[in-house]
Amino acid sequence: MPEGHTIHRLAARHRALFAGQTVRVASPQGRFAAGAALLDGRTLVDTEAYGKHLLHHFDDESALHIHLGLYGRFADGELPAPAPVGQVRLQLSGARHWLELRGPTACEVLDPALVAALRARLGQDPLRDDARPRLAYDRVVASGRPVFALLLDQTVVAGCGLIYANEVLFRAGLAPVTPGREIGARCWDELWDDLRALMKEGVARGRIDTVHTAHTPEAMRRAPRVDRHGGEVYVYRRTGQPCLICGTAVSRGPMAGRNLYWCPTCQPGSERP
Repeated sequence: MPEGHTIHRLAARHRALFAGQTVRVASPQGRFAAGAALLDGRTLVDTEAYGKHLLHHFDDESALHIHLGLYGRFADGELPAPAPVGQVRLQLSGARHWLELRGPTACEVLDPALVAALRARLGQDPLRDDARPRLAYDRVVASGRPVFALLLDQTVVAGCGLIYANEVLFRAGLAPVTPGREIGARCWDELWDDLRALMKEGVARGRIDTVHTAHTPEAMRRAPRVDRHGGEVYVYRRTGQPCLICGTAVSRGPMAGRNLYWCPTCQPGSERP
């Protein structure tokens, strides 16, 4: 599933392509036909990302809400738009560009009250300037759940996914099994600031890189990481490989229904969950 930085990149791209334009909206697949009819001929005012949710705001105060889930993907290009191929849920075109959406978990039109309800159930998004990290901390410190699980909980931190959760905890030297109630305010502030910086870099670069300069392939004279997710990381999907800092084999285990990765030496107390 795309992490928050990908959704923020999409919001920025769609804003650049369509904001301020009257758009044509259709659903070649038919599953979004009623919603497309509501938006067709409207002006797309702005776009925004909140966690893993994408919102297109229109001039009648309605919003197109999209959650890509595991299989959703966008394509876009310059007009003329190609003939739809396959299961195209949404087709949108503006003055010079077209956009297609396939396979999303959610593609729906929301009124302002429903948009407000969506925001209310989400946690704080590190990539948003209006984020309030202390509200997230209030939920963290009130919980006995492991900090790894709390980072993945979208009602606590919106937009943080599996890669960022694993990597930011390694960079902090923090055991992923540490209960939220044991996380001090200063520790949380440092964790949040690092997560925000990493995710902002992800927006800028279009991939997730989490290693410090001293641990890049060039600096360490090692081969670049080969993985379909791309990017240089410390522990994510590096099970059994030597830690880039201490050389200890990276461990893996299940937690919160997801794969947890950690270094037993650099993250003391991370006994297998």
